Amino acid sequence: MGDDKPIRVHLVVGGFPPGETAGHDMDYVRLALLQALHEMPGTRATVSSDFRDLERWLERSGFLITYVAGPYPDDAGNAALVKWLEGGGRWFGLHGTSGGKAATVGASRRARKMVKMGHHAVLGAFFLNHPPVRRFRVTVAMPAHPLAAGLPSSFDVMDELYMIELQDPAHTEIFLTTEMPENPAPGFGFVYDRDTSILPDGKTRALGFTRQVGAGGVAYVALGHCHSPDCNVQPFVDRSVDPAGITPLLFRGSWENDAFKSLLRNAISWGISPRG
Repeated sequence: MGDDKPIRVHLVVGGFPPGETAGHDMDYVRLALLQALHEMPGTRATVSSDFRDLERWLERSGFLITYVAGPYPDDAGNAALVKWLEGGGRWFGLHGTSGGKAATVGASRRARKMVKMGHHAVLGAFFLNHPPVRRFRVTVAMPAHPLAAGLPSSFDVMDELYMIELQDPAHTEIFLTTEMPENPAPGFGFVYDRDTSILPDGKTRALGFTRQVGAGGVAYVALGHCHSPDCNVQPFVDRSVDPAGITPLLFRGSWENDAFKSLLRNAISWGISPRG
């Protein structure tokens, strides 16, 4: 693209089934991301609620941002993503982008387990589970990383603390981490065989990373849960959020955190910066 042409950014924000919120305030996130892009000179946005016809949107886009709860690219979408990334595209995934499809487990069909699929390999992360919404500390593990520019050495958030299994650890730069004990929420959320989200030191977990894919790259940040009264599905929250464990009907979590806002700006700058 010439310097006088805007960078086309494609935004995917939505739940499953199509048009549903899947427990997240998608309208709030969509507006917040569009506002952040609007404040960044030289960008032009297109918007979808899922990954259908993804290859058509990627053809004219240099940057992809996703915040989803359920939708995931199919095989054709994954192939288009890989080709696009290798050619220089950049993908910034937030929160539920590392999720996707869950399968029922056992005769009761109440328990569910996440299914590892093709898009997890492309993204480089696979969501296992999370404990109830809680307050926790985020550590900036790589202060010199472009997505960490201007962030404090650590900051506290109230959010869903995602347990993320890295899919390509040897080629992954982890710039955000946290510490959480093994099996932090027995009986809560999704079933998993074993906790594969703990890093080799036995205590640290990845919350944000980048990985290069050909001439392009992927960035992922696990933070970002939010809900409103009409889409809240949280049964309860940790007492670090509410002393009685009662779920706030309106919850913005990390989206109201100054460090997270800086992180979003950094991610957009990374996504639209010149390649090469």
